[in-house]
Amino acid sequence: MNHVRVRDDECKGCAVCVSVCPKGCLEMSGKLNTMGYEYVQFIRGEACTACGLCFLSCPEPSALTVLAEQEVE
Repeated sequence: MNHVRVRDDECKGCAVCVSVCPKGCLEMSGKLNTMGYEYVQFIRGEACTACGLCFLSCPEPSALTVLAEQEVE
C-alpha cells in the first residue's frame, strides 16, 4: 500500500496538499505541532496512488515524503 509520511513538526498547516490530493488521502489533523500549527495527517492509504502532487505542492520541502508500495515494505 502506498503511504505519505508527514513530519508533523515540519508542517505549517497551509493545507495545500489536502486540496491538491485527487483521492482525498490527506486531512487536517485537528492537533497542533510543537510550533503551534495544525498539521496534516494521512488517512486513506488504500486510495493513494503515490502521484506525488502533495509533495510537489508543499512549500516545506521536508514535511512530506511519498512512499510507493515497494518502498513501504
